[in-house]
Amino acid sequence: MKLFRGFFVALSFLTRIPVRHKHEPSIGLAAPWFPFVGIFVGAIVGATAWGVSNITSPLVGSAVAVLVGVLITGAFHEDGLADIADAFVGGWSTEDRLRILKDPLHGSYGVAAMCGSIVLRVCALSAISPRQMFTAAIAAHCFARAGALALMLTTALARHDGLGSDYVKNLRVSKAIVSLCLSVLVVIAITGVWSVGVIVSTLIGASIIRWWSKQKIGGITGDVLGAAEQVSETLILIALSAR
Repeated sequence: MKLFRGFFVALSFLTRIPVRHKHEPSIGLAAPWFPFVGIFVGAIVGATAWGVSNITSPLVGSAVAVLVGVLITGAFHEDGLADIADAFVGGWSTEDRLRILKDPLHGSYGVAAMCGSIVLRVCALSAISPRQMFTAAIAAHCFARAGALALMLTTALARHDGLGSDYVKNLRVSKAIVSLCLSVLVVIAITGVWSVGVIVSTLIGASIIRWWSKQKIGGITGDVLGAAEQVSETLILIALSAR
């Protein structure tokens, strides 16, 4: 059980699933397990999409599945995407953007970004055959979180407070690298040749958010990591819909 302690810590941070901890959770243990929480969430989303699609239609199944994913995670990553849309588009200076990122309320840009993400994911997942929805959802959720983990390893912090900074400062680099390598193997195993599309989509999504955040606030925050997950997940599903 000690081996998987980090997984349960990550599960308690990234989802609304109640997890009891005997000791104070270590954020340093959690981050390398993010892609594996993605596998767990993706399996639920994919199974829901497949099951409901066989009863109704792929579009309905995909809509229900994506919303199930939002419920499981408590819209954790969607919130990050909305925050950076409001801050990066609506903010006039670095200080102003950082202030907006701390604001729990969402404006028009944030709402539009969240709605756009959900609509695109529903459409892309519905374009995938029901028998492939399960593996597509696992690949998307796993590797999108791997992309966020990679940002923690490669990008400086924009500020040194908040949950995102706690993850980065306590991140165990060797375990994070092992996690990324295992994530690649998982994606190759379940998507085969289409793993190239998954990996390239994640590189594009994470790179766009990385570049944008460096331009606007000089680095990453927890919201930036959430946005990277959302953009990468969406691009992965769009790529896999080509199958």
